[in-house]
Amino acid sequence: MMDESRLNILLVEDNEDHAELIMRSLEEQQIKSHVIHVTDGEKALDYLFHRGEYSQEEKYPRPNLILLDLRLPKVDGLGVLKEIKQAEELRIIPTVVLTSSESENDIYRAYNYYANSFLVKPMDFQQFNELMLKLGRYWLKCNANPVR
Repeated sequence: MMDESRLNILLVEDNEDHAELIMRSLEEQQIKSHVIHVTDGEKALDYLFHRGEYSQEEKYPRPNLILLDLRLPKVDGLGVLKEIKQAEELRIIPTVVLTSSESENDIYRAYNYYANSFLVKPMDFQQFNELMLKLGRYWLKCNANPVR
C-alpha cells in the first residue's frame, strides 16, 4: 500500500483554465498533495534539474508525479519528456502526458520517449472532470510510488 504522506505533483500546463481545473479536481479528491504549476517546458526542466530559481532542492523537491502538456512554449512537452526519461535521476518519476492532441504521431513519440500514460483532454467540462477523477484515483491513490 502507498505511503499516505504528501505527494508532490509537477503540473506543466500553459493553459491557465486547464491548470485551474486540474488543480481543483485534485483538491476535491482530498489527496494529500502539493501541486507545483509551471507554464512552459523550460521552467519544468529548471524545476526538475534544480536550476535557476529552483536551485534549492529542499524548497523544490522532486515530484512523485509529472502531468505534462505537449503544446508548451520554449521547450515542447515531447522535448521535456525526452530529457526526463534520459536523466537517470528523473526517469523513475511517473510522467503522464495530458494533452488535447489526439495525433497518432504524438502518441507514438510520447511512448517512444517512455511516457507512463497518454491522456487526451476532453473538450466537454463534465468529461474533463471525470478524467481528472480517474487520473487522481489511479496515479495518486492506487499506484505505488517508489520510495526515495
